[in-house]
Amino acid sequence: MPDTAPAAPASARRFTPEDRDTIHDLIRNRRDVRDEFRPDPIPDDVLRRILDAAHHAPSVGFMQPWNFILIRDLERRRAVHRVFEAANAEAEAMFPEGIRSTYRGLKLEGILKAPLNIAVTCDRDRCGPVVLGRTHNPEMDLYSSVCAVQNLWLAARAENVGVGWVSIYNEPDLRRILALPDHVAIVAYLCVGFVDDFYPAPELALKGWRQRLPLDAVVMDEIWQEDH
Repeated sequence: MPDTAPAAPASARRFTPEDRDTIHDLIRNRRDVRDEFRPDPIPDDVLRRILDAAHHAPSVGFMQPWNFILIRDLERRRAVHRVFEAANAEAEAMFPEGIRSTYRGLKLEGILKAPLNIAVTCDRDRCGPVVLGRTHNPEMDLYSSVCAVQNLWLAARAENVGVGWVSIYNEPDLRRILALPDHVAIVAYLCVGFVDDFYPAPELALKGWRQRLPLDAVVMDEIWQEDH
């Protein structure tokens, strides 16, 4: 009888040490751009490559739950900015008095300066009520969408395009501006655009907010180690 077994899939390409070094260099030089955007638009081919990289992120059950809402309209961005300002004032008041002036100096968003804002969402109903890999951990679709954000961020950095993640907003206000249905979650609100320069290290580290932890401080063997 003829062999009806499926053919083994062809192997994906292998990467060279030079490829490896490039990706690690790219990861180490990714930056959260906050307020230093230029107004010139991102060329269509560059934006397409960035979005295509995001769309190639891994996802639970291959459900690809993400969408990318491109926001260029100035009035809409002004509305988002007002939402940010209200929430940012609330956030500032949560910090101890002694560091509030440092917080105010961080310039935590570029909503109006960046020529493009991107809302990354997660369609939690995509693929129906039962999804491979999500049966016992339903939040895995949200984590998948975060993987898309990271792909987008790294691809943008490879294009020398800056990205800033705005996380300070009251969600109902932003949902209203974006007209999101109930089953769609906001995963990230990003400011995207060219910059003149990237910081040589994370801005929050350079400005003394926090420093990177040593790798050995966050690696454990087998189980959680409280005194690690």
